[in-house]
Amino acid sequence: MPSMAAWASSKPQVGQTASRSRTVEKADIERFTALSGDRNPLHYDPEVAAKSRFGRVIVQGGVITAILNAVVAEDLPGPGTVFLHTDWSFRSPVHPGDTITASVEVTAVRDDKPITRLLTRITNQDDVLVLDGTAMTWTEPLGTDATTGPGEPPA
Repeated sequence: MPSMAAWASSKPQVGQTASRSRTVEKADIERFTALSGDRNPLHYDPEVAAKSRFGRVIVQGGVITAILNAVVAEDLPGPGTVFLHTDWSFRSPVHPGDTITASVEVTAVRDDKPITRLLTRITNQDDVLVLDGTAMTWTEPLGTDATTGPGEPPA
């Protein structure tokens, strides 16, 4: 059972925000394919992708949403946080070479459990909305001591 005292001392506040950016590369598509087995030609074949509504190769949704994992696990709510539920809508394609920025905003925080509700969004370098939606997270209090930093496992 998580320590409610630890949650109370570090819980996020409604309105708090965090974001991260990264440039998506062709190698990200290849790594995701190795992990997932997703070999959709829209992610690999420039000729097929050119004839599609996307006009060129697109990045898998799992690659795009992975940046949200980093935001919630590293920034807000922070280390020990995992997704309980997501409701995301993909609004625009991402192409290799695009720089995406994921942002979260705290919309609700439970007092009785380490659960946070977030507004989520991803935009590209042209400020085009790529994804929006909501997420609910659980933050597991992690043990720390004088030899470890926040979120680092004890030795």
